[in-house]
Amino acid sequence: MKRVLGFVALGLLFMFEGIPMAFAAEAVVETGGTNQPDLAGLGAAVGLGLAALGGGIGMGLAVNGAVNSIARNPGLYGRIFMNMMIGLALIEGLVIYTLVIALVKLF
Repeated sequence: MKRVLGFVALGLLFMFEGIPMAFAAEAVVETGGTNQPDLAGLGAAVGLGLAALGGGIGMGLAVNGAVNSIARNPGLYGRIFMNMMIGLALIEGLVIYTLVIALVKLF
């Protein structure tokens, strides 16, 4: 099972990293590929992809923990659900913050 999970994670990494890196590499090739600012697109794509991957894994673990906790103690559904939603919002906020920083670095 862990081996399958590893392959799924690797596939998601290539999916999230491949598309932005292709656009960034295209921008580097169009400008000659020798100037320092041209690599900002590649760095932004890698950083954003890693942030999205980490955020997705964190969200999955948070939801997993919340569902297991609710299954063990259904009486605390409200408190567990509210804490999970706050945590998910904070994780999503970090990924959006990374997007903003990447866009600022690009432009």
